[in-house]
Amino acid sequence: MCPRAICLLLAALLVSPFPKGEAFLFQPTTSLGDTDTSCAVCTALISVLEQLAVVHNNTIDKEVEKICDLFPQGSVRKGCIGIIALYGPTIINLIEKKETADVVCRAIDFCSNDHQCHLFPSPSEGIQTRVKYVKMNLVAKGLLPSASDPPLPKFCKIPGLEELCKKIFGFGNNHLPIEDSDNDGFSGHTETLRGTDWRGKDCVPDDRAQHPGAKPIDADKDSDSNCNGIAGVNPATGVPYETELCEGTNQMGVAVLGDSASAHFHVPPTYLNATAINNHTYQNIEFILENEFDWPELSSMTGYFNSTQPFPDIHGHVNSTYMVNRHRNRCAHRDFQNLGVNGARAGAMNTTIQQGLSRDPQSDLPLLVYYALIGNDVCNGHNDTVAHMTLPDDFRKSAIATLSFLNNTLPKGSQVVMMGLVDGRVLYEGLHNRTHPIGALRNDVTYKDLYAYLNCLGISPCTGWMNANATLRNLTTQRAEELSGVLSGLVDSAEDMKLNFGLHYMENPVQALISKFISGGGQIWELIEPVDGFHPNQDANALIADAIVDFLNSKNILPPVNPNNEKIISIFGDQGGY
Repeated sequence: MCPRAICLLLAALLVSPFPKGEAFLFQPTTSLGDTDTSCAVCTALISVLEQLAVVHNNTIDKEVEKICDLFPQGSVRKGCIGIIALYGPTIINLIEKKETADVVCRAIDFCSNDHQCHLFPSPSEGIQTRVKYVKMNLVAKGLLPSASDPPLPKFCKIPGLEELCKKIFGFGNNHLPIEDSDNDGFSGHTETLRGTDWRGKDCVPDDRAQHPGAKPIDADKDSDSNCNGIAGVNPATGVPYETELCEGTNQMGVAVLGDSASAHFHVPPTYLNATAINNHTYQNIEFILENEFDWPELSSMTGYFNSTQPFPDIHGHVNSTYMVNRHRNRCAHRDFQNLGVNGARAGAMNTTIQQGLSRDPQSDLPLLVYYALIGNDVCNGHNDTVAHMTLPDDFRKSAIATLSFLNNTLPKGSQVVMMGLVDGRVLYEGLHNRTHPIGALRNDVTYKDLYAYLNCLGISPCTGWMNANATLRNLTTQRAEELSGVLSGLVDSAEDMKLNFGLHYMENPVQALISKFISGGGQIWELIEPVDGFHPNQDANALIADAIVDFLNSKNILPPVNPNNEKIISIFGDQGGY
């Protein structure tokens, strides 16, 4: 659940031998200018670099010399070269002296030396004392500027990194496709950068009236105005195919207003595991970076690939609400929108994110919308975390404002499901004593260690749940339950709001599916993303989709099966794909 801008932190790690996981990415105000965030990024980078030298049986100078070759040609490799040019000699010197990543990053001023936070075991004399000694030697050797020298450049000013920084910060402020010439909210060609991985492909990219989910223009006799791959006239009957095969089938699209769980945040665990890094590990990094480390095309809500086979960086079962909806009615092909945003809270949804939903109450077809903000309103990185959780009254106001927006946006016949917040206590329960990928080489970093380190720095994705303090974990769940109660109460009072769509409440399914998974012999960690230790993984996304579909069926929300599906397949095949 990281904010878009914070993906620059991932970029910082990608210009090293690995990216940092979303475990560092949740704070809307965090950037590489913040010392504590830079500290976490640097510590992860240096630790994996040092471990790679051990794995490859290389000297550290030889490892540094070839590290940038792991990345494909492009902005990431250029950034790597820029960092190595500036810091390489200093890093080599310190790692050769067996200094830990914590000491190295304090010595080169990516970390403050004013706190006791450390990810790896502290030196015997104490980390602060050790760093003072190390810095004095570095200045004496000319490997670190003295107090009278000009300071080293900020991250985005390091030669080679300007392009990478612009790439991260240069798009997505309104979470719309970067390529959308007719401004209808859909992209015609670009998969990433909020393009067709996130929303159905715009088959007529120069006409705002023609896009996925539109009511067919003139029955699509001459063109496919709603992009579902069905157009033309049946020569045997003279009736347009859109009329013959789709009219009266109650088709509707699928959309989600959500967070990084809805967008399906995933950092490949090999990125942080030095024992698994090879020459192919980062070959798809540009693609992954442009999708903000999200995988909406494989998500529980809008996934449209029926297998992870085309993707070497993610594995598991696949199912989604969209795929089930399309399977029931092929006329709904390409009619999906994923407005999942890393770090989204109810306030941001109301003020910004929801504006990106593309639907017209008059000219478009009905839409099934999931409102799924399942954690960020109780998750933050502050030490006084409870004080920074969203209050129930504020949550209610934001949710009501979103419902009002939807009331003015959705066509009649639409349905909205408000999903409750997750109970994140399962995270610590299932992971705390397991080894994190960054500690795979020596088994020296557990999730408990990582949680404590991030909490110490004040940059945890969720201080309340990713914490050894059971009382605090329980308080976080208590607030989550209060916010879920707000949503349930709004649904109970839906008649008073005079909405033109059906409104439903669904309890978050994660706790129930985990219990079922455990009863079948599984373990909690098998359903959680290994890098960030926070999100549902690919298999969990498929199980969540199953639970959502069961709920929709129990409420008779999904349209009936289109009896013309086989005809559509026989005439139009894959309907133009995606």
